Amino acid sequence: MTRLKRATASYSVHPSVAMKQAWIAGLQSKTGRDLEEWIELVQEDGPESEGERRAWLKSEHGMGTNGAWWIAELAEGRAGVDGDPTAYLKAADGYVASMFSGKTSALRPICDKLLDLGRALGDDVRVCPCKTVVPIYRRHVIAEIKPVGGDRIDFGFALRDLEPTGRLVETGGFAKQDRISHVVPIRTLSDVNAEVKRWLRWAYDLDA
Repeated sequence: MTRLKRATASYSVHPSVAMKQAWIAGLQSKTGRDLEEWIELVQEDGPESEGERRAWLKSEHGMGTNGAWWIAELAEGRAGVDGDPTAYLKAADGYVASMFSGKTSALRPICDKLLDLGRALGDDVRVCPCKTVVPIYRRHVIAEIKPVGGDRIDFGFALRDLEPTGRLVETGGFAKQDRISHVVPIRTLSDVNAEVKRWLRWAYDLDA
């Protein structure tokens, strides 16, 4: 019998972190200034407020929305964790712990069991927590754990335009080009049954 991997295994770096790192690495060649030079420019010549700085970077320097936001934040001394893999991985444990604390603490065993199932699908599965959800990736997001209130987890799946059956509920996500298109509400460990495993496997296979 194959043993499931433990849900407490290390998390993986969120794709947004790699995206920001690539953006930082390309700043000098694309704009003529590296990140530190942009921060210095904003602090010395930019407007006072963070919002005004974002608008100024876009209108006066042609910076994109994400870039303007990141530079304005850094100029305020708020580095965040989304550009530092080590900082993100350290924060990821805290995201999950905070998500399943207080009135949602009883849902933590369900979360762990769902993560066990996800990791058991293959070595290419990655778990990349955010502050309010725990996405499960293959190439893209295939599933998502989201606590709702204190009594259930909505376990979401990327199943495209699949016709819902059984406990599967369509979210309308596919029509809106969201990855998560369906959910199954889960309130107890016994709700994590063969049907849930089937939808998770289906989502994994669709992202091959």
